[in-house]
Amino acid sequence: MERIYLLEDDDSIRKLVIYALGSQGYEAKGFERPSDFWKAMEGQQPALVLLDIMLPEEDGLSVLQKLRSSAATRKLPVIMLTAKNTEYDRVVGLDSGADDFISKPFGMMELVARVRAVLRRTGEKQESEDYQLGDLFVSPRRHIVRVAGQEVLLTNKEFELLCLLLEHQGMAMTRDAIMDGVWGQEFSRENRTLDVHVRTLRTKLGRAGSYIETVRGVGYKISGGGL
Repeated sequence: MERIYLLEDDDSIRKLVIYALGSQGYEAKGFERPSDFWKAMEGQQPALVLLDIMLPEEDGLSVLQKLRSSAATRKLPVIMLTAKNTEYDRVVGLDSGADDFISKPFGMMELVARVRAVLRRTGEKQESEDYQLGDLFVSPRRHIVRVAGQEVLLTNKEFELLCLLLEHQGMAMTRDAIMDGVWGQEFSRENRTLDVHVRTLRTKLGRAGSYIETVRGVGYKISGGGL
Protein backbone atom coordinates (compact mmCIF):
# COMPACT_ATOMS: atom_id res chain seq x y z
CA MET A 1 0.00 0.00 0.00
CA GLU A 2 1.54 3.29 -1.13
CA ARG A 3 1.65 6.08 1.43
CA ILE A 4 0.61 9.61 0.48
CA TYR A 5 1.00 12.75 2.60
CA LEU A 6 -1.34 15.73 2.17
CA LEU A 7 -0.36 19.16 3.49
CA GLU A 8 -3.58 21.22 3.36
CA ASP A 9 -4.89 23.66 5.97
CA ASP A 10 -8.55 23.50 4.80
CA ASP A 11 -10.11 20.87 7.05
CA SER A 12 -12.98 19.97 4.69
CA ILE A 13 -10.70 19.51 1.67
CA ARG A 14 -8.22 17.54 3.73
CA LYS A 15 -10.88 15.10 4.93
CA LEU A 16 -12.34 14.61 1.44
CA VAL A 17 -8.96 13.95 -0.14
CA ILE A 18 -7.91 11.51 2.60
CA TYR A 19 -11.20 9.64 2.22
CA ALA A 20 -10.93 9.51 -1.60
CA LEU A 21 -7.36 8.23 -1.52
CA GLY A 22 -8.17 5.69 1.17
CA SER A 23 -11.11 4.34 -0.85
CA GLN A 24 -8.69 3.71 -3.74
CA GLY A 25 -6.27 1.68 -1.69
CA TYR A 26 -3.74 4.33 -0.65
CA GLU A 27 -2.53 4.92 2.89
CA ALA A 28 -3.18 8.66 3.16
CA LYS A 29 -2.34 11.01 6.01
CA GLY A 30 -3.18 14.71 6.22
CA PHE A 31 -1.42 17.60 7.92
CA GLU A 32 -2.75 21.08 8.64
CA ARG A 33 0.59 22.73 9.33
CA PRO A 34 4.07 22.39 7.79
CA SER A 35 5.59 21.79 11.24
CA ASP A 36 3.48 18.63 11.63
CA PHE A 37 4.40 17.55 8.09
CA TRP A 38 8.13 17.98 8.71
CA LYS A 39 7.90 15.99 11.93
CA ALA A 40 6.24 13.11 10.04
CA MET A 41 8.90 13.30 7.32
CA GLU A 42 11.52 12.41 9.94
CA GLY A 43 10.04 8.91 9.91
CA GLN A 44 9.09 6.77 6.94
CA GLN A 45 8.79 8.81 3.76
CA PRO A 46 5.66 8.71 1.57
CA ALA A 47 5.50 7.67 -2.06
CA LEU A 48 4.02 11.07 -3.00
CA VAL A 49 3.16 14.45 -1.44
CA LEU A 50 0.07 16.56 -2.18
CA LEU A 51 1.01 20.12 -1.30
CA ASP A 52 -1.15 23.24 -1.02
CA ILE A 53 0.51 26.60 -1.73
CA MET A 54 -1.32 28.86 0.74
CA LEU A 55 -0.41 27.53 4.20
CA PRO A 56 0.22 28.85 7.71
CA GLU A 57 3.83 29.01 9.01
CA GLU A 58 5.37 28.78 5.51
CA ASP A 59 3.95 28.60 2.00
CA GLY A 60 3.91 25.48 -0.11
CA LEU A 61 6.60 26.72 -2.51
CA SER A 62 8.98 27.05 0.43
CA VAL A 63 8.13 23.50 1.51
CA LEU A 64 8.73 22.28 -2.05
CA GLN A 65 12.10 24.01 -2.28
CA LYS A 66 13.21 22.39 0.97
CA LEU A 67 12.16 18.97 -0.31
CA ARG A 68 14.10 19.48 -3.53
CA SER A 69 17.21 20.80 -1.75
CA SER A 70 17.56 17.62 0.34
CA ALA A 71 19.20 14.55 -1.20
CA ALA A 72 16.77 12.33 0.71
CA THR A 73 13.65 13.92 -0.83
CA ARG A 74 14.97 15.43 -4.08
CA LYS A 75 13.12 12.88 -6.23
CA LEU A 76 10.01 12.57 -4.06
CA PRO A 77 6.95 13.12 -6.33
CA VAL A 78 5.00 16.29 -5.43
CA ILE A 79 1.65 17.50 -6.77
CA MET A 80 0.73 21.10 -5.98
CA LEU A 81 -2.86 21.93 -4.96
CA THR A 82 -3.84 25.58 -5.08
CA ALA A 83 -6.64 28.05 -5.67
CA LYS A 84 -4.23 30.19 -7.66
CA ASN A 85 -4.68 29.77 -11.38
CA THR A 86 -2.27 32.16 -13.10
CA GLU A 87 0.42 31.00 -15.51
CA TYR A 88 3.06 32.62 -13.29
CA ASP A 89 2.06 30.49 -10.28
CA ARG A 90 2.15 27.35 -12.40
CA VAL A 91 5.56 28.14 -13.86
CA VAL A 92 7.05 28.92 -10.45
CA GLY A 93 5.64 25.75 -8.90
CA LEU A 94 6.62 23.45 -11.76
CA ASP A 95 10.05 24.96 -12.26
CA SER A 96 10.65 24.62 -8.52
CA GLY A 97 10.31 20.88 -8.99
CA ALA A 98 6.61 20.01 -8.73
CA ASP A 99 5.59 16.98 -10.79
CA ASP A 100 2.05 18.22 -11.47
CA PHE A 101 -0.27 21.11 -10.62
CA ILE A 102 -3.99 20.85 -9.84
CA SER A 103 -6.19 23.93 -9.41
CA LYS A 104 -9.06 24.08 -6.92
CA PRO A 105 -11.85 23.17 -7.08
CA PHE A 106 -11.09 19.69 -8.39
CA GLY A 107 -12.94 16.39 -8.50
CA MET A 108 -11.76 13.60 -6.23
CA MET A 109 -11.59 11.03 -9.03
CA GLU A 110 -9.57 13.44 -11.15
CA LEU A 111 -7.18 13.87 -8.25
CA VAL A 112 -6.80 10.11 -7.82
CA ALA A 113 -6.16 9.71 -11.55
CA ARG A 114 -3.46 12.39 -11.47
CA VAL A 115 -1.86 10.75 -8.43
CA ARG A 116 -1.71 7.43 -10.26
CA ALA A 117 -0.26 9.09 -13.37
CA VAL A 118 2.51 10.84 -11.44
CA LEU A 119 3.40 7.70 -9.47
CA ARG A 120 3.54 5.70 -12.70
CA ARG A 121 5.57 8.34 -14.53
CA THR A 122 8.10 8.89 -11.76
CA GLY A 123 8.39 5.14 -11.15
CA GLU A 124 9.24 4.55 -14.79
CA LYS A 125 11.88 7.28 -14.70
CA GLN A 126 13.56 5.82 -11.62
CA GLU A 127 13.89 2.47 -13.41
CA SER A 128 15.26 3.99 -16.62
CA GLU A 129 18.69 3.03 -17.90
CA ASP A 130 21.51 5.49 -18.54
CA TYR A 131 21.74 7.21 -21.94
CA GLN A 132 24.86 7.85 -24.04
CA LEU A 133 24.32 9.92 -27.17
CA GLY A 134 27.49 11.28 -28.73
CA ASP A 135 29.09 13.57 -26.16
CA LEU A 136 25.94 13.52 -24.03
CA PHE A 137 25.62 11.20 -21.01
CA VAL A 138 22.46 11.16 -18.87
CA SER A 139 21.68 9.00 -15.84
CA PRO A 140 18.00 9.34 -14.80
CA ARG A 141 18.58 7.22 -11.69
CA ARG A 142 21.48 9.34 -10.42
CA HIS A 143 20.20 12.63 -11.86
CA ILE A 144 23.48 13.24 -13.71
CA VAL A 145 24.07 15.02 -17.02
CA ARG A 146 27.51 15.27 -18.61
CA VAL A 147 28.68 16.71 -21.93
CA ALA A 148 32.14 15.57 -23.04
CA GLY A 149 32.79 14.48 -19.45
CA GLN A 150 31.82 17.82 -17.90
CA GLU A 151 28.82 17.81 -15.55
CA VAL A 152 25.90 20.07 -16.49
CA LEU A 153 23.47 21.40 -13.88
CA LEU A 154 19.82 21.44 -14.94
CA THR A 155 16.58 22.38 -13.21
CA ASN A 156 14.18 19.52 -12.47
CA LYS A 157 11.96 20.37 -15.45
CA GLU A 158 14.91 20.75 -17.82
CA PHE A 159 16.14 17.34 -16.68
CA GLU A 160 12.70 15.75 -17.14
CA LEU A 161 12.41 17.30 -20.60
CA LEU A 162 15.81 15.94 -21.63
CA CYS A 163 15.01 12.45 -20.29
CA LEU A 164 11.65 12.39 -22.07
CA LEU A 165 13.26 13.25 -25.40
CA LEU A 166 15.94 10.60 -24.82
CA GLU A 167 13.27 7.99 -24.04
CA HIS A 168 11.93 8.64 -27.55
CA GLN A 169 15.32 9.15 -29.19
CA GLY A 170 15.08 9.75 -32.94
CA MET A 171 11.29 10.19 -32.80
CA ALA A 172 9.54 13.52 -33.33
CA MET A 173 7.39 14.23 -30.26
CA THR A 174 4.41 16.57 -30.49
CA ARG A 175 4.29 19.64 -28.29
CA ASP A 176 1.22 18.26 -26.48
CA ALA A 177 2.93 14.94 -25.76
CA ILE A 178 5.95 16.72 -24.31
CA MET A 179 3.80 19.06 -22.21
CA ASP A 180 1.78 16.13 -20.85
CA GLY A 181 4.91 14.12 -20.08
CA VAL A 182 6.79 16.88 -18.27
CA TRP A 183 4.22 19.39 -16.98
CA GLY A 184 1.01 17.37 -16.77
CA GLN A 185 -2.24 17.57 -18.67
CA GLU A 186 -3.60 20.67 -16.95
CA PHE A 187 -0.81 23.01 -18.06
CA SER A 188 -1.84 25.40 -20.81
CA ARG A 189 -0.79 24.47 -24.35
CA GLU A 190 -0.87 28.11 -25.48
CA ASN A 191 2.07 29.44 -23.45
CA ARG A 192 5.75 29.49 -24.43
CA THR A 193 6.99 27.45 -21.48
CA LEU A 194 8.17 24.53 -23.65
CA ASP A 195 10.07 26.74 -26.10
CA VAL A 196 11.77 28.64 -23.29
CA HIS A 197 12.87 25.40 -21.63
CA VAL A 198 14.18 23.96 -24.91
CA ARG A 199 16.14 27.13 -25.60
CA THR A 200 17.67 27.15 -22.11
CA LEU A 201 18.41 23.43 -22.27
CA ARG A 202 20.22 23.79 -25.59
CA THR A 203 22.33 26.60 -24.14
CA LYS A 204 23.28 24.62 -21.03
CA LEU A 205 24.18 21.53 -23.06
CA GLY A 206 26.62 23.53 -25.18
CA ARG A 207 27.88 21.52 -28.16
CA ALA A 208 25.35 18.77 -27.38
CA GLY A 209 22.51 21.28 -27.55
CA SER A 210 22.38 20.78 -31.30
CA TYR A 211 21.15 17.22 -30.69
CA ILE A 212 17.73 18.71 -29.85
CA GLU A 213 16.04 19.43 -33.16
CA THR A 214 12.93 21.46 -33.90
CA VAL A 215 10.44 19.57 -36.06
CA ARG A 216 8.30 22.20 -37.74
CA GLY A 217 4.58 21.73 -37.30
CA VAL A 218 5.14 18.89 -34.82
CA GLY A 219 7.43 19.62 -31.87
CA TYR A 220 10.92 18.40 -31.00
CA LYS A 221 13.17 15.36 -31.17
CA ILE A 222 16.67 14.42 -30.05
CA SER A 223 19.21 12.56 -32.12
CA GLY A 224 22.97 12.27 -32.41
CA GLY A 225 23.16 13.71 -35.90
CA GLY A 226 23.65 17.27 -34.73
CA LEU A 227 27.45 17.07 -34.65
